[in-house]
Amino acid sequence: MKSENTPFVGGPLDGRVLPVLLGITGHPPKVYRVPVPDAAGGPPTVLVYRRVPVDPGGRTLSLHRGWRYEFDPEGEAEARSGLRWPWSKPGRR
Repeated sequence: MKSENTPFVGGPLDGRVLPVLLGITGHPPKVYRVPVPDAAGGPPTVLVYRRVPVDPGGRTLSLHRGWRYEFDPEGEAEARSGLRWPWSKPGRR
């Protein structure tokens, strides 16, 4: 599988560039979850990062330069994930 060096912005991984596996479409996943083990042996804390396009530097028309991950302090990865079909009821989750 291919991977892409992707920068992380915000949170504990701020400033790091990590290799992220690409999907079959050639894009990294929309949500990247990083489990952090608890020092006391409790359940791990999960840090959530969301994929956003890299800013092209002020130009309005340019080619897509890649992706980066921004920290989501709310960590609501489950609320936005999954497919949304028009015939699905909104309160089923």
